[in-house]
Amino acid sequence: MNATVQPAPTVTLLNGVAMPQLGLGTWPMDDTQAARAVASALDLGYRLIDTAENYRNEAGVGAGIRQSGVSRDQIFVTTKFNREWHSVDGVKQACEASLSRLGVDYIDLLLIHWPNPAQDRYVDAFHGLTRLLESGVVRAIGTSNFKVTHLQRLLDQGLVPHVNQIQLDPYHLRDDVVALHNAHGIVTETWSPLGRGGEMLADPAITAVAERHGRTPAQVVLRWQTQSGYVPAPKSSDPTRQAQNLNVFDFELSADEMAALNALNRPDPKMMDADVFGH
Repeated sequence: MNATVQPAPTVTLLNGVAMPQLGLGTWPMDDTQAARAVASALDLGYRLIDTAENYRNEAGVGAGIRQSGVSRDQIFVTTKFNREWHSVDGVKQACEASLSRLGVDYIDLLLIHWPNPAQDRYVDAFHGLTRLLESGVVRAIGTSNFKVTHLQRLLDQGLVPHVNQIQLDPYHLRDDVVALHNAHGIVTETWSPLGRGGEMLADPAITAVAERHGRTPAQVVLRWQTQSGYVPAPKSSDPTRQAQNLNVFDFELSADEMAALNALNRPDPKMMDADVFGH
């Protein structure tokens, strides 16, 4: 492990499972890119790897895990399944297929990738997840891209995801979803935590904080994420950038700096809407 990079601390899920608080995202890498990026990240000290059926790189992620030499029990593997598996039995099939592609015998966190409410089978899918959890083939279960209405429907039936992974960054605070997470002990994991494109990282409010701390804008945003209690999974295939992204636990943003980033929230009509988008 690179001695200059401090490993991420962990957050504890509702069922007591420890999840690293920062991971590697792998979309849109192909198998070859994912294998290289995952092996590099694990060598640097990453212990959380995020993939999905729909990324079509689970085989590459598994190859990277094996190439790294890091023992499987030290790695927290997250994957997600598509809407065609939204049934109790379908989730079992999806899990078995992901296990095969990854080349592992258990998954640390399995998520419903999108709610697809028009299909109206995500409750059945979550029941399927609970069975997998009981069987021990997955260690934790959850959702991805679920809005308040989707989560509330699960909660009303006594079904509580351990994690909900959502798009969240200083431009997209998602206060309503985060409030519901906090009320029920659901961990907030974030995708595209550094924004989609470089516009946000050039924001003067962020660059000013970066200059003050002698850090990159990306490091400041990731520190904002982790200080807020979130679990970001930034994607990078560059070892230097991977090391920078992980190296955010040895400094702290002040209350004023956190407030400055929290003030950046803005409406985004282009944001993918989980009521209409999904796969």
